[in-house]
Amino acid sequence: MPEGYAVIDVETTGLHPGWHHRVVEVAVVRLDDHGRTLDEWCTLVNPERDMGPQRIHGISAAEARLAPSFHDIAGDLAARLKGNLVVGHNVSFDLLFLAAEFTRAGIDSPLDPDKGLCTMALSQQYLRAPSRSLTACCTAAGIVINRAHSALDDTLASAALLTRFLHTTGTPPPWQDQVTQAANTPWPDLPLTGRKAERGTQFTPQHFLRLIDDLPRMTDVPHADDYLAVLDQALIDRHLSMVEQAELVAVATSLGLSRPDVEEAHRRYLAALAQRADTATPEEQADLRHIADLLGLPPHEVDRTTTTPTTKWGTFRLHEGDQIVFTGESASREHWEARATNAGLDVHATVTRKTRLVVAADPDTSSGKAAKATTYGIPVITEAAFARLLATYENT
Repeated sequence: MPEGYAVIDVETTGLHPGWHHRVVEVAVVRLDDHGRTLDEWCTLVNPERDMGPQRIHGISAAEARLAPSFHDIAGDLAARLKGNLVVGHNVSFDLLFLAAEFTRAGIDSPLDPDKGLCTMALSQQYLRAPSRSLTACCTAAGIVINRAHSALDDTLASAALLTRFLHTTGTPPPWQDQVTQAANTPWPDLPLTGRKAERGTQFTPQHFLRLIDDLPRMTDVPHADDYLAVLDQALIDRHLSMVEQAELVAVATSLGLSRPDVEEAHRRYLAALAQRADTATPEEQADLRHIADLLGLPPHEVDRTTTTPTTKWGTFRLHEGDQIVFTGESASREHWEARATNAGLDVHATVTRKTRLVVAADPDTSSGKAAKATTYGIPVITEAAFARLLATYENT
């Protein structure tokens, strides 16, 4: 088996797999024994939990929901690691997470956090960098990182560092024994799926109606109110997460609604919102146009809403003592928790049937709190929506 290197990097939901943190992105760049690039591979991974520090890795929960699980990509990843010495910047961190993911998937991998080659450690010997960070080491080596905390870009940067070190040390390098050992280390045979997902894969909310294009047409729609009740709850935060879109489609399907039925229900809902407004302020007009866009309605529907017959619809309001739960990491979470408590709301750590709202850093989160809220029919909203609800509550 040819000897070479598998340079890796992972983005994660936190700092240690023992704290239930997971991999959300993994990249591998394979090099031959001279440091020449053979290929590169990268995929997002669905962590099946909240996304952790999104301000750092920049991956949305919607992207992660569309990504394969680690079990789905385990064979493709193993095929790239097999026979190669694993390399990374602070490689023990990456290997610790990958080893835990393979174990969680029921796969006995030979990965060992203590047996990788670390470019961070090598930089102390072969570079004069002001710090051990990947950015500082690359700056000292004249290597450009296109996008920090992107698994592929960080891997490419680490690979460039390794190539420089290989040119510095000559052949064979001081770590040749590790290379040979890796080449002879057996791996289990795993199936290849070819599944992967790239950053930037987005779900388009205004197109969710295409999912019910093929439902049968019904002339009588006795259950439209049931659908609209779910819609009204989903639009509390003026955002349709992937979970909410799927729920709307499921409700429409279970009620036997066709796409024309749902489109008519959307028009009536928009008209009801317009008639409930006290004044046609620019802010209200903008809000109505945003909702029309989410519901797949053209902008001119907003202009004709005042002439459409409609019925009354409820408006969500907070009340003193309402139980509020927060989920996901954000820079403003502590602020909103403190403000909610000071306003007389009951901030809880866990979701119960008494919970009124779950406020999420990312409403598409796969956190356990959000999953339980969905099961109980509790709204999951954005922090921005909570800010508006809280401001209305405080001013009443």
